[in-house]
Amino acid sequence: MTVPHATPAPASRLPGPLPLRRPLRPLPLRQALCLLPLALVGVLAVRHRRVLAEGFRQLAGADRTWLAVAGATTCLTWVAAAFARQGAVAERLPRVRLLATQFASGAANHLLPTGLGASAVNLRFMTVCGIPAGRSTAALALYLLTETAARHGLLLVLLLAFPDALRLGALLPEGALGPLLSSLGAAALLSAGVLLCLRRVRGPLLRFLRTALGEARRVHARPARALALWGGSLAFPALQASGLVAVGRALGLDIPVMHMALAYLAASCAVALVPTPGGLGSVEAALVVALVAAGAPAALATAVVLGFRIVTVWVPLLPGALTLGALVKLKVI
Repeated sequence: MTVPHATPAPASRLPGPLPLRRPLRPLPLRQALCLLPLALVGVLAVRHRRVLAEGFRQLAGADRTWLAVAGATTCLTWVAAAFARQGAVAERLPRVRLLATQFASGAANHLLPTGLGASAVNLRFMTVCGIPAGRSTAALALYLLTETAARHGLLLVLLLAFPDALRLGALLPEGALGPLLSSLGAAALLSAGVLLCLRRVRGPLLRFLRTALGEARRVHARPARALALWGGSLAFPALQASGLVAVGRALGLDIPVMHMALAYLAASCAVALVPTPGGLGSVEAALVVALVAAGAPAALATAVVLGFRIVTVWVPLLPGALTLGALVKLKVI
């Protein structure tokens, strides 16, 4: 007896091969760098959520006109920084990208220890623009030196003009100011002596100083560059102090304007020695102490400082981080 052959199933009913799963590709480095600022903003926001909530609560009943003035002065600080950065190099930098870089570097400065974020962003920007690394570093040092000199110069002028503006007697023990200044001067001299005595450090340091002095001469030989450098460096702390004054007026702080400006300059010079991300924590404490020394009630001084940091730091932080990621993606930095 013959066994009938089995009829094969139609081809369409036969199970096909299982689809191959594509292996997960690692995230490219540049794309990861684009996302890193946003992740850091999220971490900072979670860590400081109570401060943010309290700051926004304080600003809810503030004067809207003065808050708008504070926002405008904050925006102008990026313009002043762009002028100063352009003044530190002889080459002409692209204006729009330079301004965007200052906005982004403000966010980077609050995500990394004080000064390092903005310095890294601007150093990379100048290198991408074709300025050699040695001259870019020298230009960065020239900007930092000029801005520091301008900030301390403004502080000294206001201290001479308003010697009784800050009542430091209640904040410092009697006779403590002299030893404190002496200790800082001795530490600076000791650091310089150690650097000069180390042979491995001396050669690169002297070469850098020669490059920096050459860059400074090149910049100051052009009046437009020198004006941009010093004008922007003076305008930057003056605008920051004006922002604090505007927030103080918005919250009803009734002390003289110049006293508030002097309090800001004194606090900002003091916290320059504290390497925290964007001065978060140290700036708030120093500003409260300085405003109390200028005659403000402690509770109102705390509210003003929280509002000032909301306007100048937390509100621009997310757009600044987005701009930083975009500049990385577009290879501007």
